[in-house]
Amino acid sequence: MTGFPLLLDLAGRRVLVVGGGAVATRRVGPLVEAGADVVVVSPSVTDEILALRVQVRPRGFETSDVDGAWLVVACTDSPDTNAAVAEVAAAARIFCVRADQAASGSARVPAVLQRDGLTVSVNGGDDPRRATALRNAISVALDLGELPVRPSRSAVVGEVALVGGGPGDPDLITVRGRRLVAAADVVVVDRLAPRGILDELPDDVEVIDCGKSAHRHNMTQGEINAVLVERALAGKRVVRLKGGDPFIFGRGGEEWLACVAAGVPVTVVPGISSALAAPAAAGIPLTHRGVAADFTVVSGHLDPGRGPDDVVNWPGLAAITGTLVLLMAMDRLEQIAAALIEHGRAPQTPAAVVRRATLPDQQVVRAPLDRIAKAAAEAGVGSPAVVVVGDVVGVLHLDSNDGLQESNTWG
Repeated sequence: MTGFPLLLDLAGRRVLVVGGGAVATRRVGPLVEAGADVVVVSPSVTDEILALRVQVRPRGFETSDVDGAWLVVACTDSPDTNAAVAEVAAAARIFCVRADQAASGSARVPAVLQRDGLTVSVNGGDDPRRATALRNAISVALDLGELPVRPSRSAVVGEVALVGGGPGDPDLITVRGRRLVAAADVVVVDRLAPRGILDELPDDVEVIDCGKSAHRHNMTQGEINAVLVERALAGKRVVRLKGGDPFIFGRGGEEWLACVAAGVPVTVVPGISSALAAPAAAGIPLTHRGVAADFTVVSGHLDPGRGPDDVVNWPGLAAITGTLVLLMAMDRLEQIAAALIEHGRAPQTPAAVVRRATLPDQQVVRAPLDRIAKAAAEAGVGSPAVVVVGDVVGVLHLDSNDGLQESNTWG
C-alpha cells in the first residue's frame, strides 16, 4: 500500500468494532489499552470481549452505528458485511480498517512493538506475516541492546539499576539486564561482570571500573555507593553491572540502601549466580533424585579457624547430607576441606573446582575432599572458581579418575 503513517490518540474517542469473534478480540484489547471508547456490534461476542466491559450491541450492523466514531474496524467473517461497513464509513469520512481485505479499507493496523516509551509500527505491504516477522526481529534486537535507542531526557533525578550479569558468558545475562545496560548513561562495572557487552556501548557512555577483587580494590564500597547516588542525582541512568546476582555476596543490599537513603529510584535485576551456573556448566546437578535433595551456598573468604568469631557454622555444614557450594574459597580451600573433615564430613566425599565457568577457558578439577585443594593447585586452578562438595559431583561423570582436569565443553 501507499499512504501516510501516523499514530492516533484515541483516548476518550469512540471506535466502532463490527464483529465479535477471534479477530475482533485481538483488536478490542489494544483499543481499550489505548483508552478508546469501544463499541462492539455483533450478534455474539467472545467471553474475552465481555470481560473487557466495553459497550456491546448484540445485533447486526446498522448504518447509524458509525455515528460519532473516529475509527471503524470491520472484522466479521462475512466479506459482504465488511464491505458494507467500509462503504458506510467512507461516506461518513471515517477511516475504516478491514481485517479480511486490508487493501479495501482506508486504514491499516500495523504490527506494533511498544517498549519503554518507544513505539515501533511495521506495515508489510498488507502482508501481516511479513510485518509480524520484522516486528519480532526488532524486538529481539532491542532486547539484546543491538539498536541505538537510548532515550534522551532533561537533567532530573535519574535512577539506578543493580544488574546481575550472570556467571561470565555475555549470552547468560538476562534480556532485561542487557536492555538496561544498552540504555545506560553510566555503567559501574565489577571485575567479574560480562565486560564483552561494554564494547557495544556508545562512546558517550561513562564506564566506571570498580574492579574489586580479593587483593585489589580500585574503589571502596563507600565510594561505589557515592558514585551511584551522585550520577543518579545528576539525572543519569546508572547501571551497576555485577557478576552473578546482585544480592548473592555482591553487596547489592548495601547499594540499594544507599540509593534509598538518598531518594534515588533503584531497581534490581536478578542474575544467574555462579553458585548455580558453575556446577551446571561442569555437568554437576546440585540436586539429583536419590542423591541430594538440597544444597547450601557459603562464602569461603574467611578462615574456618577463626573460632567463635567465624559466622559460618562449619560443624553444621559438615553434618549436612546435601550439596555444599563454596564461593570465594580458593585461598582457603585446604583449611576449609580440613575443617569439614574434622567435623565429620567423609574424606572421600566427591568434590570439584570449576574455574571461569561458562567461559571458553573453563577448567574443572575433580578429587575427593581430602585431596581437592592439592589437585586444584597441581592443575594451576585458582580464582575465580566455585567449589562443589557432595555426591552429586560424580553422578553424571563417567570417568572416575581422581584429580582429572577437564577441557571446557560449554557452548
